[in-house]
Amino acid sequence: MPNYVCTGLIQVKARIRECRMKPKPPKNARTRLMLTLELAVILPAAVLVILSARHLKSIQRDRAVEAAIERDFSQVLAISEKQINHKAYELADEVRSEFPGPGAACTVTLDRILAAHPYVAHLMIYDPQNGFVFRSQPYKLNDPGFRQEHEYISKMMEGWWNLEFDEFSKKLAKMQEKGTPFLFENDWSPRGEKHVYSTTAIFLKTDEESGHPAIAGITFDADYLREQFFPQTLDEIMSRNVAEAQTDKNAVIMVRPKSDSTPLAYCKGWDGGEAEVERNMEGAFPGLVLGMKLRGTTLAALGQHFMHTSFLTLGALSLLLAGGIVVTYRNVSKEMALARLKSDFVSNVSHELRTPLALIRLYAETLELGRLTSHEKQQEYYCIIRKESERLSALINNILDFSRIEAGRKEYDFRETDMRELVRNTLESYRYQIEQNGFTFEEQIADVPPLRVDREAIARSLVNLVNNALKYSQDRKYIGVNLFRDNGCIKLEVIDRGIGIAAGEQHKIFEKFYRVGDPLVHNTKGSGLGLSLVQHIARAHGGQVAVDSTPGAGSKFTIILPLYPLEGGKLAASV
Repeated sequence: MPNYVCTGLIQVKARIRECRMKPKPPKNARTRLMLTLELAVILPAAVLVILSARHLKSIQRDRAVEAAIERDFSQVLAISEKQINHKAYELADEVRSEFPGPGAACTVTLDRILAAHPYVAHLMIYDPQNGFVFRSQPYKLNDPGFRQEHEYISKMMEGWWNLEFDEFSKKLAKMQEKGTPFLFENDWSPRGEKHVYSTTAIFLKTDEESGHPAIAGITFDADYLREQFFPQTLDEIMSRNVAEAQTDKNAVIMVRPKSDSTPLAYCKGWDGGEAEVERNMEGAFPGLVLGMKLRGTTLAALGQHFMHTSFLTLGALSLLLAGGIVVTYRNVSKEMALARLKSDFVSNVSHELRTPLALIRLYAETLELGRLTSHEKQQEYYCIIRKESERLSALINNILDFSRIEAGRKEYDFRETDMRELVRNTLESYRYQIEQNGFTFEEQIADVPPLRVDREAIARSLVNLVNNALKYSQDRKYIGVNLFRDNGCIKLEVIDRGIGIAAGEQHKIFEKFYRVGDPLVHNTKGSGLGLSLVQHIARAHGGQVAVDSTPGAGSKFTIILPLYPLEGGKLAASV
């Protein structure tokens, strides 16, 4: 047996004895580790969060000033809403006074009203006798977005009023009797790629000749509301309130949609941010919110800002601690899993080493005692000893290669090689073990050009794949090896009809120490390094290794090597 094999055996056996002498970790090591993690990290973090929250609450500013400001703002907003509604009612009344009866409503009469009142976008009237009449500002109909709004509102109103005319007209009549001439309905109408706020003043219009009721509507123009009505009205309101000392001169007001914090319009001096006090609007502009705040800052605002900043800082610290806990837990779990895999690795390798050593010792003692008289039988035993020694050497070489790869010292000696001869010789040295295990063996080695490869590394990769096929095949014992050229590369395939690999685990099998969760795999001893070494060797040659497998149907591993030559005689590679 070569000296380097003996030296390797001595080192491995010493390592096994050392591992056996170490005390086994207690079964509840994970529980104790998690308890330590909770006491060392989670408990201090929880205490920090609780104490910080109590501290922030204890230093909260006096809310008396803030409450007074809120009451003042609420009163101003209530008055402002009434003033805005009053102005909207006046505009609607101007149009209603000119509105024709159901029998007189037509394109000419409605267009005349639209021309006189540019703040109106659409006019409409409906009664069962005359049908639905709908007109929009003629000069804006050339705009595609406005035309889209025109079609949307026309279709919606006609369908609604046609279905509910009787009930709706009675409701409007009752409102009119109580002194409320208008019912305002809001909508977000589509204009191109956006939606705009519009409100429609709906009222009852009676035909003077026949006395038949009709439902009429006046839709305010969305651009007019956003760009003129609201800004001007809000400025007038705030100027009047400041002049009458009803509010602070630094107070500013805005109006926004209920579903959006972005202001639809605001008065002069609005400096952004959110309103301190808000009020839902009713009457002429349902669906909108009036909001008020102080420009700049106040004592209450400073207190709130401090509180928000402190709570955000506390939240960020809490998230940071939580992230640290998660990362710590993942790292600890990963280290524990790796330690468990390494422990399994030592156990499996020790078994893998004992098997060939026991055979070598058995046959060597038989030969030494001279119990064999037949020369042919002696040659058979010598052959078995040689092949088991080769198997032992391959296992030790795997371990040594893995050690060099982990240390970043693995080197490959690339030489021009006849791949056909390399594959044939490697398979021939393994043929005895294949036949002894009752496998059907097929090989198809095509004519391929020479490659610059590391002979020993490629042979070891092939042996690892064949050895896996031997170990993980049950009833259908078949091994096929194919070597051929395909699309500018050389492919070396090892095919079996064994247990196969699930799709979810195929990307993990090339990780070091990883073993598939199949019971047969766990009952079969192995180091969990073979496929990891195969992948490293393939990549060091500029290629790759692929797997195509179906559980219960077998696997096909393919080493793909490029045809172009690698430069230099030696190439250092690391994981």
